[in-house]
Amino acid sequence: MTQWERLQQLDTVYSQRAFDLYNRDEFPMEVRHYLAHWIEGQDWERASRDSSRAAFLFQVLLENLDNQFSRFAQEKDSFLLQRNFRRYKQNFQVSVQPAAMELESQRQVEKSLKDLKTKVEVCVCEYTHVCVCVCLFVCLFKNMIHCFILQVMEHSIRCLEEQQDEFDFKYQTHLMDCENFLSDISAMLDAADVLRSALIDEELVDWKWRQQKSCIGAPDDTSLEHLEKWFTQIIECMFQLQKFLQKLDELVGKMTYDNDPILVRKPPLKSRVDTLLTHLIKSSFVVETQPSMPQGRGPLVLRTNVQFSVKVRLLYKVSELNHVMKVTVSVNKFRKFNVLGTLSKALNMAESMNGGMVADFRHLTLKDQKVGGGGKGINDLSLSVTEELHRITFQTQFDYQGLSVPLETSSLPVVVVSNSSQQQSAWASVLWFNMLCSDSKNVKFFETSPAATWPQFGEMLSWQFLSCGKRGLDNDQLETLAIKLFGKQQSYDSCKISWTKFSKENLPDTNFTLWVWLDGILTLVKLYLSDLWSDGSIMGFVSKGKERLLLKKKQNGTFLLRFSESIKDGGITFSWVQYANDGKPCHKIICTSFRHSSMSNTKMRGFYCINEHYDHFKIC
Repeated sequence: MTQWERLQQLDTVYSQRAFDLYNRDEFPMEVRHYLAHWIEGQDWERASRDSSRAAFLFQVLLENLDNQFSRFAQEKDSFLLQRNFRRYKQNFQVSVQPAAMELESQRQVEKSLKDLKTKVEVCVCEYTHVCVCVCLFVCLFKNMIHCFILQVMEHSIRCLEEQQDEFDFKYQTHLMDCENFLSDISAMLDAADVLRSALIDEELVDWKWRQQKSCIGAPDDTSLEHLEKWFTQIIECMFQLQKFLQKLDELVGKMTYDNDPILVRKPPLKSRVDTLLTHLIKSSFVVETQPSMPQGRGPLVLRTNVQFSVKVRLLYKVSELNHVMKVTVSVNKFRKFNVLGTLSKALNMAESMNGGMVADFRHLTLKDQKVGGGGKGINDLSLSVTEELHRITFQTQFDYQGLSVPLETSSLPVVVVSNSSQQQSAWASVLWFNMLCSDSKNVKFFETSPAATWPQFGEMLSWQFLSCGKRGLDNDQLETLAIKLFGKQQSYDSCKISWTKFSKENLPDTNFTLWVWLDGILTLVKLYLSDLWSDGSIMGFVSKGKERLLLKKKQNGTFLLRFSESIKDGGITFSWVQYANDGKPCHKIICTSFRHSSMSNTKMRGFYCINEHYDHFKIC
């Protein structure tokens, strides 16, 4: 029989005194009752001296409480006991009593036992022994709990130390990773800035200069495929960096701390990304095809009330913006015009051969605004109409991925005339401006027009013949022209020709300017002599003295073709060798000039080109 069972057999008065010992949370009566066999089977005296043994018994006690809890869970009528045993276990795990409380409790238990012992001394010795064992068990059990709690606290402090070390390691690693990531973005922005400079300040500038020269006949490549590819790639990279920085904002929103490198370094990085993107996108909006009339003299010469076309392009190719960005057209206020036609078009990929973002304005017309009593708009009286330069401006709004940028680009300066007779002078202005000026915004260029060096001027003239007759001017032809303009020189590189001498002053002993003479020859070649010029049958610019020297002692019928120097509208001079009737070796050079107005009826028969018989002589 267990001590607990014997205690239950005491008289009611005595057993109640014993049961009062268990009416506290330190060791409830239910636990003593249901775990009586296990409790009385342990060596509690040893546990009070051995902390490890006490910890072991405490863990076994908790397991027994769990087992008893499980049994109650299987019984339908044991709900309250099940709930109480859960609470008892929790109380055992967290209860910590001061040492003074323990001693006082122990004295009270001892006093109660002594009182009980006096009153039940008439009882048998085994009942007294039961009470003493109960007191001893309670004290030993409390000592065991305190020993175990100390061990738990020691374990907890070790865990805190380990967690502190782990936190410090992860914190330092996090700081390093943040700094490295932000440094990588900064390095990428440095590289992107170098690329931006090369792309905008070099490649784009070079393309614009090539486009200017191509407008006046230079055989330069003006395709935009490479620039479009480069702009698209670098802008896409910038938008990707922007997304990375936005992700950092999300991280900061979740958690931040003092001296967070993201808070310190991200704002300037974001500012750099936005600045680069803005500069790149603004520079990517260009005029792909300069304004021109279908039957005009050349690009950049427009006539009022006559339709012209122009095409703009965004070099950032992105399908999401197809048919989204609207481009509007306007003209600068140097001279007032009404712009007629479709003045707003969307950038789209359908009007481009390679799927680029373009807006092709094909049917625009300029019309003079009448001012006051019907006169033209106010302009600078020192300039002629053909010296007035105008810019056609295109505007649109770029809104994409949170970035909003107003875009504007302008055509090269155009000359606007009101009748076809002014086109010759207008084309001269276009040639002069695009030969000498790379600043497309300089619409007041002719107020102080600079002089052209001979290398610049000669190259420009060669482009005119190349575009009209598929062959430029060679060194001999250029030298002939240089001698005509400057006289015989050791070198013509430092010689200059002014705008006035080119287009306003008459040539010596003539009633026409240098440009009128040259333009007449170009028109002649373009309309009638293109094939003869391109295959080299026309020598072109040859002085009379050199002409006679070349034909001297050549066989009968040998001839050469040169441009007439005395015909205003363009003429070709035939010079050939003719022997005397008696067959003597005397040569006669006969010159005949033809105007381009009569060239369509001219037939050349019975002549032999000089280069068919003399390999050392060159016909141009």
